[in-house]
Amino acid sequence: MKKLLIAAAVAALLAPVAASAKEMTFASWGGAYQEAIRKAWITPFSKESGIKVEEDTGPDTAKIKAMVDTKSVTWDVVTGGGGGLMRGVKLGLFEKITPDMVKTDHVLPGARNDYAIPSEIFSTLIGYSTKAFPATGAQPKSFADFWDTAKFPGKRTLPDAPETVVEAALLADGVPMADVYKTLSSEAGLKRALDKIRALKPQVAVWWSSGAQPVQALGSGDVVMALGWNGRFQAGIDSKLPIAMAWDQQIPQVGFFMIPKGAPNKAEAVAFLNYMVKPENNARLSEYVAYGPVTEQAWASIDASRAANLPSTPERLKNALFLDIEWWAENGAKVTEAYKAMLKE
Repeated sequence: MKKLLIAAAVAALLAPVAASAKEMTFASWGGAYQEAIRKAWITPFSKESGIKVEEDTGPDTAKIKAMVDTKSVTWDVVTGGGGGLMRGVKLGLFEKITPDMVKTDHVLPGARNDYAIPSEIFSTLIGYSTKAFPATGAQPKSFADFWDTAKFPGKRTLPDAPETVVEAALLADGVPMADVYKTLSSEAGLKRALDKIRALKPQVAVWWSSGAQPVQALGSGDVVMALGWNGRFQAGIDSKLPIAMAWDQQIPQVGFFMIPKGAPNKAEAVAFLNYMVKPENNARLSEYVAYGPVTEQAWASIDASRAANLPSTPERLKNALFLDIEWWAENGAKVTEAYKAMLKE
């Protein structure tokens, strides 16, 4: 009887602790990107707030939709680019985030969205092998060079999804930046982009689906040039892989954090988003991955040597075409269908 009383007393002591434990689940895309988020935001946030953060990977739109539709949401915060955000908004998958929930008046106006909190600015650009194209010879600088297999011979790798690829194709074909989306909006313009990609298909060794793949393909020598994310390339460079980036042309995007509709730990998710977007915290991500901040105030916490590896400096944005997420929200399904069909030809 005495043992039972002791056990009951212990259980009573532990019950409030268990009940007060706070947690949330964060889902992103793994690899160097998620590791950077863990170091910059998740670990310090958890330490400061006492909120335990579980991690998962692969938050694509289909998975989020299945969770929301079946009311079985297990993720509290998910990450995505502008295209994924707008597809989710169109499908009603994300909670609206009001100013009283998360303060964003310090965020770059062009990066704000009612259904997401911007996390970083990253770019799609050319990564190339310094073994194939050493500094002593010609090195690729533009999307036109990426398509020029005579001047820059060797295999390439491209994403298996059309975002940024169709834009790069038109830029390579001579379309001015200001006219890219107007051109893509016509049947003839979309065909022009797909034909440009189709012509390169014999030289495409890998159609990648994971941001780590183009880095691995360059490092192994399977390809000599890749269209990929600057942060992933920088991670490869930092690991002493023979890779360099061509900064003359890029397609910047804003990364976003969203709360799936019906998230089980919404209050904890909101606390995490507030932590992540504070300027001094937002700046910290660039210590671990070469992505730029979403607020000008963050630059005060970023030194010049680190800024040299980031895509969103004023100089580098001069010849940059920002991904138009509104355009992709309207046209993404049609373009993706046409792109996938082209890949199967």
